[in-house]
Amino acid sequence: DVDAARIGLWGGSYGGYLTALGLARNSDLFAAGVDIHGIHDWNLEITNTIPQSEPDKRQQVFRTAFESSPLASVAKWRSPVLLIQGDDDRDVAFANSPRVIEALRKQGVPFQQIIFPDEIHDFLIEAHWLTLYHAADEFLAKYLKP
Repeated sequence: DVDAARIGLWGGSYGGYLTALGLARNSDLFAAGVDIHGIHDWNLEITNTIPQSEPDKRQQVFRTAFESSPLASVAKWRSPVLLIQGDDDRDVAFANSPRVIEALRKQGVPFQQIIFPDEIHDFLIEAHWLTLYHAADEFLAKYLKP
């Protein structure tokens, strides 16, 4: 009873990463997604965790991190996405949003974005949560409802 042309993804934080990864790697399966403060390039998150004294290991880790990221598969990404993040996010580097937006723009992928000024990872302002849920509902309805 599932219409395979109307499957969407949404999630926040690691769920946002999985949403972006699903859209980047399987746009043929997923019609649209809502990515809330997701990771798009693991290298933005791990750069300080690898010892400087091991340059060969660092290069391998950076390569593996990128290959595990949605940006590594952005050339196959076709599904529309709504990206939401606070610009004072201390858990997921805010640079993830502009990077993926630039890549999506180059690919011609439809996207919308909501950036909450002075907002952290776990949004503190109730109005931001309400904005997020209403925007996600409208976005998914636009792409998934008959």
